[in-house]
Amino acid sequence: LQLCSFHVFQLIPLAGIVSCAAVGALSFCVYSLFGKSDVIINKSGNPEPWETIDPTKPQKLLTIHQKWKPIEELENVKKIMK
Repeated sequence: LQLCSFHVFQLIPLAGIVSCAAVGALSFCVYSLFGKSDVIINKSGNPEPWETIDPTKPQKLLTIHQKWKPIEELENVKKIMK
């Protein structure tokens, strides 16, 4: 009988690690869903959602020395297409 209860105690660290990983994955999903502008839930309301993303705001989780400047040719094409 004691042997069975000893095996259950060995599973506690495994359950803790798996639980922490699941909570971390879920929290990152919620962060990405509500905190990131490049994640879109309802695309039918805006067929071109990439047009509303601010290019000066970094989209990555960690950004080091990112500088954005517009490409002149691309801006000209956008003006022609509208």
